[in-house]
Amino acid sequence: MTFDLTSEQQLIQATAREFAETQIRPIAAEIDRDSRFPHETVKRMGELGLMGMVIPERWGGSGAGAQAYVVALEEIARVCASHAVVMSVNNSLYGDPIARFGTDAQRERFLTPVASGHAHGCFALTEPQAGSDATNQATLAVRDGDHYVLNGCKRFVTTGREASFALVFCQTDRAKGHRGITAFVVEKGTRGFTVGKTEDKLGIRASDTAELLFDDCRVPVQSRIGDEGQGFKIAMTAIDGGRVGIAAQAIGIATGAYERSVAYARERRAFGVIIGEHQMVQWMLADMAVAIDGARLLTRKAAALKDAGRPYRTAAAMAKLFAAETAMKVTTDAIQVHGGYGFIKEYEVERAFRDAKITQLYEGTSQIQKLVVARHLLRGDHDGV
Repeated sequence: MTFDLTSEQQLIQATAREFAETQIRPIAAEIDRDSRFPHETVKRMGELGLMGMVIPERWGGSGAGAQAYVVALEEIARVCASHAVVMSVNNSLYGDPIARFGTDAQRERFLTPVASGHAHGCFALTEPQAGSDATNQATLAVRDGDHYVLNGCKRFVTTGREASFALVFCQTDRAKGHRGITAFVVEKGTRGFTVGKTEDKLGIRASDTAELLFDDCRVPVQSRIGDEGQGFKIAMTAIDGGRVGIAAQAIGIATGAYERSVAYARERRAFGVIIGEHQMVQWMLADMAVAIDGARLLTRKAAALKDAGRPYRTAAAMAKLFAAETAMKVTTDAIQVHGGYGFIKEYEVERAFRDAKITQLYEGTSQIQKLVVARHLLRGDHDGV
């Protein structure tokens, strides 16, 4: 495994950074304050190929691969975590499973417009009683001729309000438990499919998080992804890739806060010297740098395993766990470095602090990541380790 970026990856990194600095940074604080979805900049991200980086060019993506994807995602998250999670969901949770498990006809209809950035996709797995316990699905799909009839509710769906397509997981055979879960793509505008409330959140406020409601919603059999009972496998495969993306998001958040802390420590004076001369501040900055680098290496390793077609579930869980914990610690210390100014929105580290928290929660809490790692180790299944 090499730690050097290829020339193509370096170009992608530079392009993503320039776009983030020139197009996203000027609006990042405003869209966070107003909880406003950034339609124009997300559209431009699609034009740059960022919304379908892991999707083959045949289906509207840029086919750049997982390693290039995490490099670009980190640059976007460094400036705005809300843009980053929209990009992550589109690529990892919606695009990748459709590309892997869909038919050519489904890829053409449900994937191409999303991968090219002309539409958005979302991933609807979580329910009021099914968070960390994703097997506890209550949304039901009953076969009725050449349709399924869906009834139920999905919660905490990222981009759920804005998405044109939802990858929805339902029970088609309760007696089989998680082996009776089936995946469907439901198009916005389908009768019986409505968007409920949009959540008012602590962080990633410019990315909508919505409730999806299904009331006798008729979905054609042709919209079923994979076979009946294959849904849980599809969901877990998507989440593996999603965890790599969220790890990159966490690294980006932490990096932005760290860079602002270094700059502040070079300028702010206390007790007659710049605060960077004080050992306690130096130690915080050093801890930030070491943790961020460690998280980045774990994440790139997981991405490299994915690109190579090798098992990466454990590596993804490790990367997300360490990166999320790093993001929370780094952003907490960034506020401490800034002192009272860190508590003020103008200095931006408070936004990074608010955004960092979600990385410990979604696509599996930090505690769930520990369970994933421990179970694989105890079974002797050391994939990606």
